[in-house]
Formats: sequence, structure tokens, C-alpha cells
Amino acid sequence: MKAEPNVTPLVDVMLVLLIIFMVIIPTLTSGLNAAPPQGINLKKHPEEDGDVLLGIDRKGVYYLNRQPIRNETLEANLKRIFDARTEDKILYVRADKNLEYSKVQDAVDIAAKAGVRVTGLISEQLPGTEGQSVEEKKGGS
Repeated sequence: MKAEPNVTPLVDVMLVLLIIFMVIIPTLTSGLNAAPPQGINLKKHPEEDGDVLLGIDRKGVYYLNRQPIRNETLEANLKRIFDARTEDKILYVRADKNLEYSKVQDAVDIAAKAGVRVTGLISEQLPGTEGQSVEEKKGGS
């Protein structure tokens, strides 16, 4: 008889944990599951610390700075944020490409009532294309 440890249950448990983490972690880190529309010649804008991001997923649920909020509290939350600012009252909206545009427009209207002066809609660069600003296009043509 040999006294060897049975590692088969340990390997089974580790594989199950690995699969669970592979499925759950991407949803926890993003906070917002929305695939924005894609475009060509988009100007790059990396997110900065002071940026306020409103996300809308395909079900119409709002996320403020990647944290889910109740839809009816959107105006109050935005008003609280933008009343405290003296300048840079810009809101970036990232909505799922399959969401009805009327829901995006409703969110923009609510934001305007809450004191947002400029609303920017976020889209993603089409794979295989290169971003180029309007000024670069005029100079290169």
C-alpha cells in the first residue's frame, strides 16, 4: 500500500472555482453592460477623474459613474453633482446600441433639467479603423 494524497477532488474544486471567477469577474469590474454604437474617425477621449458618466444598459437601467441607480432618482443625483460644480458641467452618456433612442433622449432631457450644460454621447471605434479628429481630416484632404 502506498500513502499518497488523493488530489482529484482538489483539482475538481479548483476547476469549478476558476469557471465561476471567469464568468463573474467581468461583470463585476465593468459595472455597466452596454455595447455603444460604433463609428469611424472618432476623436480619442480618455476618461478623466472628474468626468461624470451616465450609462444606460439594454434594459434601460441607469448607471451613474458605473454604479447602478434607480431611474427615478437620476435627476436628483445629477442635480446634486452639478450644483456643486462651478464649471465643467459636462455629462458623458454611454448607452447600449440596441436601446431605443427615445430612452437616451429622455435621459438627456433629465440631465438638462438637472443643470448639465453639455452632453457627450460615447461610441466606440470600429475595429480596423483609425481615429482622426475633424481638424486632422481637413488638413489632410
